[in-house]
Amino acid sequence: MSWVLKNVLLYGDGDPVDVVLKDGIIAQIGTDLAGDEVLEAAGCVLLPGLVDLHTHLREPGREDAETVETGTLAAALGGFTAVHAMANTDPVADTAGVVEQVWRLGQEAGHCDVVPVGAVTVGLLGEQMAELGTMADSAARVRVFSDDGKCVSDASLMRRALEYVKAFDGVIAQHAQEPRLTDGAQMNEGVNSSLLGLTGWPAVAEEAIIARDCLLAGHVGGRLHICHVSTSGSVELIRWAKGKGWDVTAEVTPHHLLLTDDCAHSYDPTFKVNPPLRTQHDIDALRAGLADGTIDCVATDHAPHALEDKETEWGAASPGMTGLETALSVVALTMVETGGLTWRQVAERMSETPARIGRLEGHGRPLAVGEPANVVVVDPAARWIVDPAQSASRSRNTPFAGHDLPARVRATFLRGVATSLSGKPA
Repeated sequence: MSWVLKNVLLYGDGDPVDVVLKDGIIAQIGTDLAGDEVLEAAGCVLLPGLVDLHTHLREPGREDAETVETGTLAAALGGFTAVHAMANTDPVADTAGVVEQVWRLGQEAGHCDVVPVGAVTVGLLGEQMAELGTMADSAARVRVFSDDGKCVSDASLMRRALEYVKAFDGVIAQHAQEPRLTDGAQMNEGVNSSLLGLTGWPAVAEEAIIARDCLLAGHVGGRLHICHVSTSGSVELIRWAKGKGWDVTAEVTPHHLLLTDDCAHSYDPTFKVNPPLRTQHDIDALRAGLADGTIDCVATDHAPHALEDKETEWGAASPGMTGLETALSVVALTMVETGGLTWRQVAERMSETPARIGRLEGHGRPLAVGEPANVVVVDPAARWIVDPAQSASRSRNTPFAGHDLPARVRATFLRGVATSLSGKPA
């Protein structure tokens, strides 16, 4: 079966064209084209399918919060054709057996490609390096390794990991948090933490690890990726490391592009996240860094939680927010509507670059004849109200409930097969 996408704007530019998807590839681009199924998409933008470097799917172990099935369905509704599933599952994804299990669950679900992230250390304990080589050689072909949720705080172990993954062109994705500076931390350290009486998380706890790991990556020549950058100082450090020519990349989440620590005044644990929401000054620096390429990409850090883990007092609540279904809209609001990014640059930051960092084949490819038909159709003029009850995710902990957001995903196609249509599962 073939699809024809009528009157779309490639990357939001130029004249409208028809795009035919057939046999898993982009078969034709032109005018007055035909297909078995037709999607009328006048005024819509066609982008390569989005790629998320940072998704928590919770399976195995916490299926009460999310499953590969529900998480990837949410991803498809958000325009993603590939997601990287983080390793902090139960059991931890620190062996070939577990990463292959997650990979196969993704294949069975079929909503988007699931690329497992392997743990850097056994059990995320930060003491012994995990089986990085066997995970890389497994059917899952793991290339991204992270203890996300915990920092690889041992400098010697981090150095060895950066050296080891060079053998198979892997990358270490670091959760930058110096644990001795964040013991008991509940929110950003600053005026608001003092007013609210909550233990503060200083920016230097993130920045100190980033500085150390950039130096290590430069020393050994390894690939380093910094997860969920949240401070202005972190942006400066990453810019400095890139200026040295070191192989350092970084991501920012949609929520760190929009929300500040003022949200904590509600004491609503929905706004408790790791790293914490920061200040407007930090947001301005993050947006500028994403615009000028210092920050390479946007990643959701989609972190679903069961009700009992969020609907409790702030101090006892688990940190994290869902984000797969709202990510593109928040980027449109914070970056496109403000003139920070064009839609062509959104394709780079949310598809092409994360696919390159993760070494994914078939994703983040140009919109051209013969390329894989992994694409998303976006209506930039459409607006929608975020309703957690309508989410495909098993969890409801979105910080954007009730927000009026721009840019609605009209359709997502994985190898030419529709996985979402008009905001609903295909």
